[in-house]
Amino acid sequence: MASLRDRYSSVELYRLKKMLKTLASKEGRGTELVSLYVPRGRPLSDVMNNLRQEYSTASNIKSDRTRKNVQSALERVMQRLRLFKRTPPNGLVIFCGAIPQNGPGSEKMETYVIIPPEPIDISYYGCGSRFYVEPLLDMLREKDTYGIILIDSSGATFATLTGTRLQVLKDITSGIPGKHRAGGQSARRFERLREMELNEFFRRAGKYADSLFLGMENLKGLIIGGPGPTKKDFVEGDYMNYMLKKKVIAVVDTAYVGEEGLRDVLNRASNIFKEVRRVEERRLIQKFLNHVSKDTGLATYGEEHVRRQLERGAVETLILSEDLQTKRLLVECSNCGYSEWVSVQPVDMFRFEKELATRKCPKCNLQTLRVKERRDLIDELIEMAEKLGVKVEIVSSRTEEGEMLLKSFGGVAAILRYRF
Repeated sequence: MASLRDRYSSVELYRLKKMLKTLASKEGRGTELVSLYVPRGRPLSDVMNNLRQEYSTASNIKSDRTRKNVQSALERVMQRLRLFKRTPPNGLVIFCGAIPQNGPGSEKMETYVIIPPEPIDISYYGCGSRFYVEPLLDMLREKDTYGIILIDSSGATFATLTGTRLQVLKDITSGIPGKHRAGGQSARRFERLREMELNEFFRRAGKYADSLFLGMENLKGLIIGGPGPTKKDFVEGDYMNYMLKKKVIAVVDTAYVGEEGLRDVLNRASNIFKEVRRVEERRLIQKFLNHVSKDTGLATYGEEHVRRQLERGAVETLILSEDLQTKRLLVECSNCGYSEWVSVQPVDMFRFEKELATRKCPKCNLQTLRVKERRDLIDELIEMAEKLGVKVEIVSSRTEEGEMLLKSFGGVAAILRYRF
């Protein structure tokens, strides 16, 4: 099956991640939040019968408030189920419960219906103080993994690349002396001894490869790299388990082993990792940085500049960090109706609202300004782009380039159709 990245856009995955993060943060009072997972292929009539039984069982709950909230949630879940003629191909997930809005007595019934991005095979019903979102979160985790082995006569580095996460598993040194022989040794004897040591090191490296990669779930392929011909000798020799050798999908030249060598692998073998989001993001942000460094006029960044180019219809690709936290607040005057949108960082929210209470309205000059609406900047920019038919890419900040986008460019950037 193709990965989620192949079948869904970065915006679709971002929205699902955001919803699940929101759901995971919600907390009810007692065991009042209902989570229902309907697996693919299960008749909805069976699910409805089970829910009616649960509704009847809930009548035995001693607490009046808990009993009322659980039964109300079950009623809403059954109402939502009636909207479906049959179970969707990927199954169905419904969350419902009374969520406190502002302290005791402020509970509001909230319902969420999700069509999973992948087929679910679990059948689950439960009540708790939190929604059971773990199976859905697990679907969004990048599962395809590439193993990387960098090797030369000085040592070897073993690493994995899963999604955007590059992880060094092991670094080993060979202990083999350089190519210059010690005094008193013949060249032939020195080479023979060195070859024996290299052969022993290859065997040791092969054992490490077997222990680290054999049996690793979702290992999609193995990349072997390193300077010089050593890596080919290692691959072609009988050092790794035959099952691992079958996983070798590329042998690439790198200038180094270690972390510098890993960067070489990412640069030189990006076509191999085309399904891995890390390389896609790297390529996209480097394209943006290239326009910035060469001052081509085909890139811009920062909320204000990007918004202006979106409104002009000049944006080809909108690039946003998934960790962009900026909030958009609609400030309105309760006296004259004056309103304006302002952008505020979460850390500045308390200070902003405190100062707002003392500010005068620029229209009627009264201290009657208040925050009427809140939203995330990232959602606003996505909606603007979608209305204009602009491609949107949401990138992680777990890569060097993604971190640079967030910290150096404010998490908002764009590649333009034409110079401005």
